[in-house]
Amino acid sequence: MNGRYKNVKGKKLRIFVSSVQKELENERLTVLALMTTDSFLLAHCEAILYEQAPASPEKCNKECLRVLDGCDVCLSIVGNEYGTHSGALSITHQEYRRAKKRGNPILIFVKGSSDAGRDQNTQDWLKEIRADNFKYKRFGNIFDLQREVRAALLKLLKERFALVPSSDEDKIAEQTIEAVSSFETQALKRLKWKNMNQVLAKKLKTQSGRKSEEHISDESIIEDMMTRGLLWFDPETNEYYATAAGIVLLSNDPSAVFPQVRFLADAYRAVVPDGDPVDQEDIRGPAPLVIERTLEFIDRNTRHPMRVIGLERVRLDEYPSEALREALVNALAHRNYEDAGRKIMVEVFPDRIVISSPGLPPKPLSIQKLRSGKYRPCSRNPILAQSLSYFHRIEERGSGFRRIRDRMIDHGLANIELGEDTGYFQVIFKGPGKNISKLRIPESLNKKTIPPSVEKILNKRQREIIAHVLRSGYVTSGWCRKRFNVVYDTAQRDILGLIKLKILKQAGRGRTTKYVEAVKEKSTDNLPII
Repeated sequence: MNGRYKNVKGKKLRIFVSSVQKELENERLTVLALMTTDSFLLAHCEAILYEQAPASPEKCNKECLRVLDGCDVCLSIVGNEYGTHSGALSITHQEYRRAKKRGNPILIFVKGSSDAGRDQNTQDWLKEIRADNFKYKRFGNIFDLQREVRAALLKLLKERFALVPSSDEDKIAEQTIEAVSSFETQALKRLKWKNMNQVLAKKLKTQSGRKSEEHISDESIIEDMMTRGLLWFDPETNEYYATAAGIVLLSNDPSAVFPQVRFLADAYRAVVPDGDPVDQEDIRGPAPLVIERTLEFIDRNTRHPMRVIGLERVRLDEYPSEALREALVNALAHRNYEDAGRKIMVEVFPDRIVISSPGLPPKPLSIQKLRSGKYRPCSRNPILAQSLSYFHRIEERGSGFRRIRDRMIDHGLANIELGEDTGYFQVIFKGPGKNISKLRIPESLNKKTIPPSVEKILNKRQREIIAHVLRSGYVTSGWCRKRFNVVYDTAQRDILGLIKLKILKQAGRGRTTKYVEAVKEKSTDNLPII
């Protein structure tokens, strides 16, 4: 084993992605997306690329080789074009020779089944590769490329570091490659980086890397967006543009490019659709915000009974919001985007909520497998699925439908129903109907109430003091003396008892002294981040 690899444990293998940019942009994005969305490769590999600007090519070439020198592996994708060379070697050919000289592993993938029609300089380079006894793999499309790249990286990781994926990681990766759509990695010139939602891009960077926003530079955000397959660089215009996935995720109005990227939400008075919904909204915007706005639509069109828990009145939701959020994320991440004529639909009825997403589950998934819970997850749009999982703090791997089922049961409701209607995949949430009392108190609310053991030791005056604080926000000893017709010492004893129990706390001093509800620790695990 080469000495430079001895300390690889605990750090990622840096894979330099080399190719002619203009011709092979979709292939570059596909390789980057693979290494970002495959859980095993993500844990052990890091894709590195250097994007050339059109000015000062000599300086760019020198910088590009410097970046390559900091990497462990050179992954070359060869197409028909040789690339800019001005009588000398092209930069991709220089990268090959530099990696060979340094003794780095070189993984080579050649597009096309034959060399007919290939640039003569490219053919000469391939002859040199063969003469150097390097083997290369041919591929016909991006799906072949994903399989070949993954197989080569797995072989390298096993041979050099004895790292192998689990059977589940292998199966999930295979199924995702089989199911993946070519929609996400389209390199389009419709949206420039400077016109994308910078706030959300920064939030994605901080959420995925668990870093504070103060330590995030604009350059690192661009690099992260490119590595995730959300951005690409055009050397002709010296501009960064959003890929199709980047448009869906970070455009302020993706429907301007893709009319199908919208949520159509309707709320009905009756249990069947009619032509006069009580509320409706055409929800457009960047994917993370669209999900939150759809949840707001559902919130205002469903019931929220008040319950007294301990000595507090709390507002319940008719449906568990986290289960709805996960279903909306699934609809956005896994829909068929090639179906440009249909949008995701959300229908709120008095007895149920129906979320309909264009396209049936991709093979090898089926509705029957999803119902049984016996399946390995895979994604039609893995770039969107992974990015949305960071935004909404949803575990990407594993069964989202099992989590939704558990949350419905914990809420006192029946399991969701999965179905199909005219090419739409449907998730149906059955509500409590007229029996609203069947809703259960969420555990998070139970933790924030006064325990029965504490409530039991309170006297009648203290219970009324707490009720007054919950209504008015504060209480004074003067109010207590007047309300209960007691002396100062009695009022103070009641208040100090509540302070000792950490139910109330003092605010202010002297004549301005008030007693307010003590600040309680609140969980932020499931709060939206935008």
